[in-house]
Amino acid sequence: MNEQHSWVASANGHADFPLQNLPLGIFSPPGGRPRAGVAIGDSILDLEALLATGLLQGDAATAALACEGGRLNGFFALGRQPRLALRERLSVLLSEGNDSRAVVRDCLHLASECEMALPASIGDYTDFYVGIEHAKNVGKLFRPDNPLLPNYKYVPIGYHGRASTVRPSGTPVRRPKGQTPPKEQGGGPGFGPCARLDFELELGIWIGRGNAMGESIPLDRAEEHVAGYCLLNDWSARDIQAWEYQPLGPFLSKSFITSLSPWVVTAEALEPFRCAQAPRPEGDPQPLPYLWNAADQAEGALDIQLEVLLQTAHMREQGLAAERISLSNTRSMYWTVAQLVAHHSVNGCQLQPGDLFGSGTLSGAAPGQFGSLLEITEGGKQPLLLASGESRRFLEDGDEVILRARCVAPGQVSIGFGECRGRIVAAS
Repeated sequence: MNEQHSWVASANGHADFPLQNLPLGIFSPPGGRPRAGVAIGDSILDLEALLATGLLQGDAATAALACEGGRLNGFFALGRQPRLALRERLSVLLSEGNDSRAVVRDCLHLASECEMALPASIGDYTDFYVGIEHAKNVGKLFRPDNPLLPNYKYVPIGYHGRASTVRPSGTPVRRPKGQTPPKEQGGGPGFGPCARLDFELELGIWIGRGNAMGESIPLDRAEEHVAGYCLLNDWSARDIQAWEYQPLGPFLSKSFITSLSPWVVTAEALEPFRCAQAPRPEGDPQPLPYLWNAADQAEGALDIQLEVLLQTAHMREQGLAAERISLSNTRSMYWTVAQLVAHHSVNGCQLQPGDLFGSGTLSGAAPGQFGSLLEITEGGKQPLLLASGESRRFLEDGDEVILRARCVAPGQVSIGFGECRGRIVAAS
């Protein structure tokens, strides 16, 4: 096992941020301006301060310089080699027994005293629909005899989301208002606060190097264009969605807020947790050639455990911990991340550093593995019963949803993503 230890004591055995992770983010220390940092245990390593010590040279220094300005877009644009150089140098500097630790220690801040921001300026946000179990579960609610439309197994389905309302974990979720379906046949729509507010458990994907407009990214080079990953909650107003989604798909039901975990877990940190893509069921079509190669199928998937917890206002008042309501895995993705990149660019669409993809809701096949209340409650028909004695069909004001992720593999130190939190507040 890679049991290398850090002189930062809290990193050893940390649930999310041991030495083997080293995710990047944008933080503000007490009284300070936003800057780039690296999570290590319960601390944040200030990259700007570390650069000033002279302990970073060559590609590692280039990567740290690209992080300046309070956003990681320049860092994402550099590609793999500078990212890897910085990661390797940080691992040395933070490892147990390093001679420079007294200098590096002065560059640390307690994470609990810092405020996190979005890691990058998001030019565009695309939300995909690659969780096939979610697609089947939702499809059964509306089309029991034909849950998956014919194109699902040929093309990664996605829609263009709203980048302006993507926010970091902890940002309050204001209950949206909008039009809802008529209550009577032939009647007009209603209007008011959403009554069927939901969460969606997703993997976020940060794009690194982009492509020129008109040029596509081939599948065998697509991973070179991925900088890292996070957790994403695609909050959904199901009643608003039911009224607006035909003929052009989600709009106001999705655009009021999207929550992200603030740390970017790099593609390099996740390499030990790569795995084979789940075989397609017998009878499923093979994708078109631009979406298929053996190498991507052999090692293009990720094995990440995903968890959803819910804490109601009553639970907080009673001092009760959040309750886990779902446990699933990224292995339920029908398409790999490389396939998403290749498809998104195949028509010549320009991807840019800091663009964000959402995977779509990642549910498992069995109860207890569903990534939305829409599935858990069968569209509100079967309430979710909580240990506190409460029940939920959809989210209520004061409810807080917490997403977590963990990577576990034989012979490897497990790593996590940190939390993605959002608490519901009443409509304005």
